[in-house]
Amino acid sequence: MDELKPKQVKGLVKSLKVRNALVRECMAEFLGTFVLLLFGCSAAAQVKTSRETKGQFLSVNMAFSVGVMSAMYLTKGITGAHLNPAVTLSFCVLGDVPWRRLVPYSLSQLLGAYLASGLVYLVYYDAIMDFSGGVLTVYGPNETASIFATYPSEYLSLGRSFLDQIVGTAMLMLCILSLGETRNTPAPPELIPPIVAVIVLGISMSMSANCGAAINPARDLGPRLFTLTAGWGTEVFTCYNYWFWVPLVAPMIGGVLGSAMYVVFIECHLPDPEPPKDLAMPSTTTEDSKQPATVKENGVELKMVHF
Repeated sequence: MDELKPKQVKGLVKSLKVRNALVRECMAEFLGTFVLLLFGCSAAAQVKTSRETKGQFLSVNMAFSVGVMSAMYLTKGITGAHLNPAVTLSFCVLGDVPWRRLVPYSLSQLLGAYLASGLVYLVYYDAIMDFSGGVLTVYGPNETASIFATYPSEYLSLGRSFLDQIVGTAMLMLCILSLGETRNTPAPPELIPPIVAVIVLGISMSMSANCGAAINPARDLGPRLFTLTAGWGTEVFTCYNYWFWVPLVAPMIGGVLGSAMYVVFIECHLPDPEPPKDLAMPSTTTEDSKQPATVKENGVELKMVHF
């Protein structure tokens, strides 16, 4: 069999390109969320099943942050790497993403989280069964449901957990929206993924004691649906007085509130962008106003008509 030549390889790769823009974007959101959850839930499984002899709580926080960074580098050039329905909703509210993208993106993120949980279960199946004695439960010292989805501490009230998720997601949006703002102090584009990862790490290190700092409906619902179908049963939804809806609803509200805070407190007060210095000033005479003005941009002449 003849070896493929470089031109043939390039042609094969080009033939695999999906023509539909929405499908391409959904594929990116699916893969990005898959990578994010694979890192995070794998770390949770390692820490839980080893009884913290192979990592601690911080290990899980750091793994989710590495997952965020890796997923962003993978998908940022296609969708901007939302990886989170709350982020997508916030960008829709801000007018940066069309509303018709909200449902397809969210479903893609949810599917990525679900399948990543399935792969973690397969990789750590023996460890999970050894740790739990073969009994998959939500409560007790040998529970394993928290490897995948988030659950509240026993002392936590419903209202306080709702506030917890709102605050965490609001801080996420408030901090990431400034990274690309050229009128402020923007981050270099190639460094945005690790910066966002550090922001996520900071949130998870400071706001995860109450209920796990999901701050992402797909990150919580996808794994929860997997545990429902993999043997944990309906208890993953009914436990703690049907708490499951909190990490679904609260992050959506928190993301929008954080975005609103950014607009009201920061964006509205930034200086207007300065016009390019090489733009020709329009003439005040009638004859000149009808003539095209020539502007050079990156060495290319552009024609502009002043009316």
